[in-house]
Amino acid sequence: MNFIDKLLEASQTNNSLLCIGLDPDPELMPAGMGILDFNRAIVEATADLVCAYKPNLAFYEAMGRDGFITLEGTVACIPDNIPVIGDAKRGDIGSTARAYAKSLFEMFGFDAATVNPLMGFDSLEPFTDYADKGVFVLCRTSNPGSADLQEELLANGPLFEIIARRAREWNVNGNIGLVVGATYPDEVSRVRQLCPDMPLLIPGVGRQGGDLASAVRYGVDSKGQKAIISSSRQVTYASQGDDFAAAAREAASSLRDEINRYRKDV
Repeated sequence: MNFIDKLLEASQTNNSLLCIGLDPDPELMPAGMGILDFNRAIVEATADLVCAYKPNLAFYEAMGRDGFITLEGTVACIPDNIPVIGDAKRGDIGSTARAYAKSLFEMFGFDAATVNPLMGFDSLEPFTDYADKGVFVLCRTSNPGSADLQEELLANGPLFEIIARRAREWNVNGNIGLVVGATYPDEVSRVRQLCPDMPLLIPGVGRQGGDLASAVRYGVDSKGQKAIISSSRQVTYASQGDDFAAAAREAASSLRDEINRYRKDV
C-alpha cells in the first residue's frame, strides 16, 4: 500500500486528520521514565485517534546511539495501519540525498519524510523515486523567521508559491505533499488553491499559535481530506504525572473532535 492510500485509510478508519508529533523531551516526562516506554504509552493511548505519527529526528539524534535505538523502537511500536512521517527536513546533492532516502525509508521504515527543496529537484528525486513513500516538501513553514525567505517576492511571485508550483510539476509519482504552517492561514489557502489534490502537512497549531479552524478550512481538499494537522507537546505533554497517557488521550480526542467540527463547515 502506498503512503497516500495508507493515510486516507487511517484517516477514514479513525475519523481523524490529527497527527501526533513524537518529540521526546525528558524534562517534560514523568520523572525516571525512559523515552521508548513513554512513546509506547502515548501510541497505545492514542492510536485509534490519529491519521499519522511524526517523530522529529533531531530529538533522537541529539541522544547519539541510544537515540537511534529509541527511534527504531518507537517506529516499531506504531501499528502497521498508521503511517509514520519521519520529520527530518533533509536536502542535499544527489548522492547524499540517495543515502538519506535509503536511511529514512529502508533503514528506519518511515512511510513518508520531510525534505528541504532549496537545492532543487535533483536533491529531492532520490526521495520521490520511492513511489510508495510520501515526500513532504517544505513550502511555508510555521516559524516566524520563515518570512525571511519564503515570502520573498521573485519574478513569478513569492518563493513559497514558486515552491508549491514546482512541487506540483515534480509530482509525477503522485507522492509529493507540502508543509504549510497553520500560523499562516492565507498561505495555507493559497497553497491549497495551487495544489488542490496534494496532501498538506500542517504544523503550528496549539502552542505555536496557529488557528485550528483556518488550518482545517483552508487545508482540506474538496473531499475534506488530505490535511494532516500536526500537534506535538499539546498532546504528548498534557500531563507530567502518572496519568500522562490518559491525559494525552483526552487531549488527542478533544483535538480530533474539534478538527472534525471544523471539517463539517467545509
